[in-house]
Amino acid sequence: MLGLLKNTKQHLMTGVSYMIPFCVAGGVLLALAVMISGKAAVPETGFLKHMSDIGIAGLTLFIPVLGGFIAYSMVDRPGIAPGMIGAYLANSKGGGFLGAIVAGLLAGIVVHYLKKIKVPKVMSSVMPIFIIPLVGTFVVGMLILLFIGEPIGAFMAALSSWLNGMQNSSKIILGIILGAMITFDMGGPLNKTAFFFAVAMIPTNPSLMAAVATAVCTPPLGLALATFMFKKKFTVAEQESGKAALIMGCIGITEGAIPFAAADPVKVLPSIMVGGAAASVTSLLLGPTSQAAWGGLIVLPVVTNKIGYLIAIAIGTVIT
Repeated sequence: MLGLLKNTKQHLMTGVSYMIPFCVAGGVLLALAVMISGKAAVPETGFLKHMSDIGIAGLTLFIPVLGGFIAYSMVDRPGIAPGMIGAYLANSKGGGFLGAIVAGLLAGIVVHYLKKIKVPKVMSSVMPIFIIPLVGTFVVGMLILLFIGEPIGAFMAALSSWLNGMQNSSKIILGIILGAMITFDMGGPLNKTAFFFAVAMIPTNPSLMAAVATAVCTPPLGLALATFMFKKKFTVAEQESGKAALIMGCIGITEGAIPFAAADPVKVLPSIMVGGAAASVTSLLLGPTSQAAWGGLIVLPVVTNKIGYLIAIAIGTVIT
């Protein structure tokens, strides 16, 4: 198994290379729909709703695609179905893109050992197209549901309760916690918990929504800035992802940073978490508020202390 995992970065890069078109197409279409509507929310009627639905479909599909092609890189075509279905299940339980990475690697390992099973020659032709995908999908799916889905649900419930008790704590501590949670899994369970906590606080403490709104956009904006300033450190595909990330960041779509985080989570996740925490802390200290349950620059018209809000985003982006 160690031999299988020694090229983990290559497997992640393969998954990301297949994922990027889904992320870019979906993210940009959703961002354009929100931008054209002029409101800090997903359009609910007409042509723009159709556009946003297409974008959301792309952003929904890229998680299974990531898991499926990580497994494909490890064990070829028999790993695609277990990887994709496992990643879909992990995401449905709140695992986000990190759950997809785990599912893809797990599928690769399971299928690797299934391929080693000796079978009669008459069955060898159906193993890669029927037996291995079937058994591999069942094993991976059950492992995901039993050992990832249930713990995530329990952890999220405890985390929500803990956050509610943190409302009156230090602005710096609360800002660090909210910013790090928003940026850690970008659309995953920690992100959603922090976001909806801030949304619930809008009537009584709208400064928390502003703090979260600044952190929402710093990962894609920071990584877009990095691709513009240090082009030689990024592949051509990553540079293109940076352009899409710029648009998504302005519209408050954190997922624009996922192609970079999935390719190199060890380096990217700490940097975006520090940047997000810095943005949230700065926002809480400078005092902008927001009545919109969204993030990024598109909510600027409804933000008070606009200069403070922009400063927080700028600091978080540069630090990222």
